[in-house]
Amino acid sequence: MEDSPSAQVPGRGGADSVYRSVLGPEYERLQPELQEYFAAGPGAGTYGEGIGVFERAGCPRPWLRPLLKLMPVTNAFFPDYGTNVPFTIRNYPHWDSENRPSLTAVRTFRFPAGNRVFEDTTTLTGPGQLTDYLGRKRNLATDLVLTVTGDGHLRMDSPGSRLFLGRLRLPLPAFAAADAHVEQWYDAGDGLFRIRTRVVQRQVGTIFVYDGSFSYEQFRWDGRLPEDAVPARWERRV
Repeated sequence: MEDSPSAQVPGRGGADSVYRSVLGPEYERLQPELQEYFAAGPGAGTYGEGIGVFERAGCPRPWLRPLLKLMPVTNAFFPDYGTNVPFTIRNYPHWDSENRPSLTAVRTFRFPAGNRVFEDTTTLTGPGQLTDYLGRKRNLATDLVLTVTGDGHLRMDSPGSRLFLGRLRLPLPAFAAADAHVEQWYDAGDGLFRIRTRVVQRQVGTIFVYDGSFSYEQFRWDGRLPEDAVPARWERRV
C-alpha cells in the first residue's frame, strides 16, 4: 500500500544507479556522455539539473486534451501542447520508502499559459526489473525495458501499465493502454543531450510527446529529496 511523504529516507550508503544495475555490461556500450549522465546512484552525493527547449511537447490531438483532465493521475500527462517550450529537469538518485534504489525526476514545462510538471520515480523493484511510478501520487506504474542501440543511445520502452486507486491495483487492458517509447543520446555537434519521447495508444496513435535538447550539470547534495520532489505518497506495490 501507500506510505506518507514523511516515509522518504535519506541515503544509506552508495549503490549503482538503477540504469547501470539493469543494463549490466551493456552499460559500457552507451555513449560516454550518457554513461556519466546516468552514473549517479543512491548515496553518490550528486544530483543532476538540465535546462533546454522541447521542439514540441504535450498532447498533439486537440480532441483528446479535455479527456486528459479527467485522468486520476496528476503531474503526468497534461492537456497542453506547444512548440519551442522551455523546460528544466532535475534528477535525484535516492532510496525510496522501501529502501529500493530509485531515481526521481521532476520536469517543468514552461508553456505560455503557465507551467506544467511531469514527475516520476524509477525504482529497481527486482533483479533486472525497473518500475516507473508516475504522477504526484505515483499511482500510475509502468514496466521499463532498457536497450542500448548500435550507436550508444539509450532506448526505454514501457510495455505494460497499471493504475493504483486506493487498495485497487488495476492493470490497464490492451484497448486502453498506451506504450511509452523514449530515446536519449548526446549530440556531439551541438554539445547537448537530446531526448525523444512518444506515448502511443494502439487505437489512436501518438497521444503525448516531448522532443528536444538540453544542457546538463551535476551538483553536490545531501541525499535528501527537496520538498517539491517528494511525492504526495510513495507506492510500494509493483
